Parts: sequence; structure tokens; C-alpha cells
Amino acid sequence: MSADAVGPDAAALRAGCSAEVEVDVCVVGGGPAGLTLALLMLRSGARVALVERSNTLERAYRGEILQPGGQQLLAALGVLDGARARGCHEHDGFRLEEHGRILIEGDYRRLPGPFNCLLSLPQRHLLAELLLRCRAHPAFVCLTGSKVNGLVEEAGVVRGVVCSGAGGEPGGRVVRAQCVVGADGRYSTVRRLAGIPYDRVDLFDQDVLWFKLTAGATRTVRILRAGGSPVLAYTSFPDRVQLGWTLPHRGYRKLASRGFEYVKDRIRASVPQYAEAVEEQIGGFKDLSLLDVFAGSARQWVRDGLLLIGDSAHTHSPIGAQGINLAIQDAVAAHPVLCEGLRRRDLSARFLTPLVVRRQRETGKMTKLQLMQSRMMLSTGRLSGIVRPKAAMLVSRTPPYRSVLRRIAYGDRGVEVRHDLFRDTETAPA
Repeated sequence: MSADAVGPDAAALRAGCSAEVEVDVCVVGGGPAGLTLALLMLRSGARVALVERSNTLERAYRGEILQPGGQQLLAALGVLDGARARGCHEHDGFRLEEHGRILIEGDYRRLPGPFNCLLSLPQRHLLAELLLRCRAHPAFVCLTGSKVNGLVEEAGVVRGVVCSGAGGEPGGRVVRAQCVVGADGRYSTVRRLAGIPYDRVDLFDQDVLWFKLTAGATRTVRILRAGGSPVLAYTSFPDRVQLGWTLPHRGYRKLASRGFEYVKDRIRASVPQYAEAVEEQIGGFKDLSLLDVFAGSARQWVRDGLLLIGDSAHTHSPIGAQGINLAIQDAVAAHPVLCEGLRRRDLSARFLTPLVVRRQRETGKMTKLQLMQSRMMLSTGRLSGIVRPKAAMLVSRTPPYRSVLRRIAYGDRGVEVRHDLFRDTETAPA
């Protein structure tokens, strides 16, 4: 059977390839989902190639909060302590505050330990630790600075990827694999090249304008309702506070058209306790970053020889800090399935579908929880902005809410790291 490269530049790249790599699993995307899965498969004796577009971990990240469920899985994998040692900040829980009054108190310290906090952990710290551990395995091929330009297919089965040379070198490289895993984010190139449609759903009425300030540390993740649009605020290592100012969906352009000083005044009114820091530290639009908030899902998460995980398969709101945790859970859930598929030499869509069904069920539940949280905490309409937060205050004092809090904190408790599949293939990290 002939191998066909699929993609706009694939034919030229295939003709001028400078190298060909053969592995068991090719992971595209070096985020939490991709690197977690890469390490799991390496520890199970698989040959793994990572293809990552960026050359460095020093880039802007917004999602930094790890729920207890994600912490527990990373600890079981043996990387949490190393990531924490690079710098982090613990939060006792979260609060919804309105003019200094606490409407909702989500106390994580009442959950069973040792993972009973919200952990503000810079993504670069987590990714650096995961990458370090991956590099300790001789069967790891790391292709950073490489952009995927096509898929390699044989009779409709995905057999690898075609990517640019590392660092943008001329020519290209083919990575052949029994399974390609697309973990390259909400705007996934792998998903697009595979011809898989993506359904965006604007369930959330807000976008988020992110910015950071140097300010004193706090012990809680806070949702501040001080007039105007609600603001998410939490301490980010080492001495920064990360804030997310919620705006009406697609309303930023109209707001920005009135000028930076107007935007700045609106921000100061929304976070009076940080008004002085905003005045001193936010000097222009360059200090603000807009996140388009939406939910969405790929119509297929699998093809023969291909699996999508993390944001490539499903996208979530930052409300409730679920993105990283769901991505890690995807990787941990996929690990034993891929190990069995490699053993059987069957990575077909049919074989992978039961995994997808389980994960779709879980991610769907989390989207519904996020929607409920968004409506309760971030409503800005004249009536709903008054009624819903106060209704949330009453609900938060009932036993069912404690059950919801545990669900938010831990997710699917049935997802566990399969240590029985590990082999001792790790060498001393360089």
C-alpha cells in the first residue's frame, strides 16, 4: 500500500524529506494533555514522538488552576512534586463576593486531603517537569519548533504526520506511527487536516479580558462583583495577581473603540481594591489579552489511527478551572486503551470509540456545570444580576451543593493512573 501525505504543503515536503522517524505513538501538541500522555506511554515502553510548534515554554498561558483531581493524577504519575518545586501558590477555595459580602464560599480545605486545595501552578512549570521526565526515556523523540503540515495516510488509515524541519529548516520530516494523537489545542491543525468538523457553541454570554498585576497574595480564588462586569482574581506565582474581567460576548471591540482610558476606568470600577495597581501597571492595550469564551466539540474524536484529546476534542470556559484537569484526565484515560491497542495492533476508530463515549459523557457533564456556574456567578442583567447570585448563595448552603463541589474538584473519580502498565525505562534526567 502506498503512503499518501495529506495537506496543502504535504506533497512538496514528502518529496524533500530530510528524515523519517518511526514510533508507536506520535503526539502533536506539547500542552498538558499531550505531554501527560507522552510520559504515560513512554513509561509503558512505547516509542513516542512529540511534535510541538513552539520552540520554548516561555509563552503566555492563561489556565493555571489545578483542581484536586488533576493534582492527584499528576502526583500518581510522579511529576506533581517537581512541578510544585518550580513555584506555585495554594488557594483554600473560591469565593463569590459582592461589595465585600461573601455570597458563596467554596471551602476546599473541608475536602479529604492531601489534595484539598486549588493550586495556582504556572503551566510552564508543569510542562517543564513533564518534558524533563519524557526526555529521560531513550524512546522519546522531541521535535520542537516543528509545524505539522499534513497527515500520512494508507487506504484511509492515519499512519503519521508530515511536519516542517525543526526550527523551520528547509525540507521536512515524516513521523510514522501506529497512532497519531491530536493534542494541539482548540484550533487544532490535526483536526483540520483530518477533515473533522468542529461545532462551536456560544453557551456562555461572556468573553474574558485577562491581565496581571503585581499585588499581595490572597488565599482564595475570587469572583468579584463590585459593579459593572464581574472579575475573576487569583494569585499567580511568584507575586502576581491574575485577573479576568468578564465582558458581554463579542462586546470588546465596541468597548475598545471608546479608547484605552475609558477601558481602564471601567476596569478600575470593577476591581476597586486593585484600582491603584491598575492605574500604575496597566499602560495600554498591550497589557490586556482577550479570550474568546465558547464551548465546542469535534464531531468525531477518532479516525482509524487517530485520536483527539484535550482542547482539540472539546473546549470549555475558564469558569470552574476545568480545562487542564479534563485534558489530564483525557490522557490518563487514553493511556491503557492505547497500550492495549498497540498490543493488538488495532488503533481503529471502532476500537477507540468506547474511550470517546466515556470521555464525551464526562466532558458534557462539566460543560453543564460550567454553564450553571456562569449563570449563577457572572450574570450582569438588571434582574438576573441581582437574583441569580443571591439564589446561588442559598443553594451553596445545601447538601446537594457539597456534592456538586466534589464533582467540580475531582471530576471522574474512575480515571486512575495504571501503574501496572509501567516499565522501568527511565534514565537519569539530563
